[in-house]
Amino acid sequence: MGEASAQYNPEPPPPRTHYSNIQANESEKVQQFRRLFAQLAGEDMEVRATELMNILNEVVTRHPDLKTDGFGIDTGRSMVAVMDSDMTGKLGFEEFSYLWNNIKKWQAIYKQFDIDRSGTTGSSELPGAFEAAGFRLNERLYHTIIRRYPEEGGNTDPDNFISCLVRLDALFCAFKPLDKDGTGQTQVNTQEWLQLTMYS
Repeated sequence: MGEASAQYNPEPPPPRTHYSNIQANESEKVQQFRRLFAQLAGEDMEVRATELMNILNEVVTRHPDLKTDGFGIDTGRSMVAVMDSDMTGKLGFEEFSYLWNNIKKWQAIYKQFDIDRSGTTGSSELPGAFEAAGFRLNERLYHTIIRRYPEEGGNTDPDNFISCLVRLDALFCAFKPLDKDGTGQTQVNTQEWLQLTMYS
């Protein structure tokens, strides 16, 4: 893998539909998730940053083996922004479902790479955890991430790890349609660049 390469093949989020658009062949698990979404989202049937933050913090409190100071409102806003395909400032059912499934998957990977069971991961453990999540990044990008996301002690806690992967996943998803010939390169104008980065 060359220095410039960064590889990840995200599954694009499914088309946006109303949460009540129930498919005939849906499993009981999906239907239960729809009921959870309806309870969480409230009257407008969309999840705001504060609602996302609250549910994430409720989930991590059930895992005392994870050391975290919790998901803050800025993290909630960032997650909503990168997943918010129609830029409403809120997540619809499909957007939330895609995010939720990724968070569950990445939380399990985080635990797997917490080798010393400290509740955090060190910088040496991060590349393996990222690769297990499907992200093959070059060394320069790892160093950038390690400078940006750890706590003061140099370890990365679960909320920072998940926040980083949510952002990476969303940026890869945003880049893929721009890379029309699949070369890993594209050209964007100033307006497109600002649109892509300012809201993410």
